[in-house]
Amino acid sequence: MKIEEAFGVIIKHHREKLSLSQEKLALESGLDRTYISLLERGKRKPTVNSIFSISSTLKMKPHLLIKEVELVLEKDKC
Repeated sequence: MKIEEAFGVIIKHHREKLSLSQEKLALESGLDRTYISLLERGKRKPTVNSIFSISSTLKMKPHLLIKEVELVLEKDKC
């Protein structure tokens, strides 16, 4: 699994956990809905700014979001 795919899995999981639509996540993060869709599908690589914006909207620290991506990647190697 690629890093951007793992990132997409994690943000989608947390977005759904908070019952947020892609549109609501995008609006609250100051990003475009199509960008959120592309991130969730692993078609775009997130910028540092978007990681901070998204993690804030998901009510988590950016480093914890990245840590979860690392865990998905480690699990995928097994």
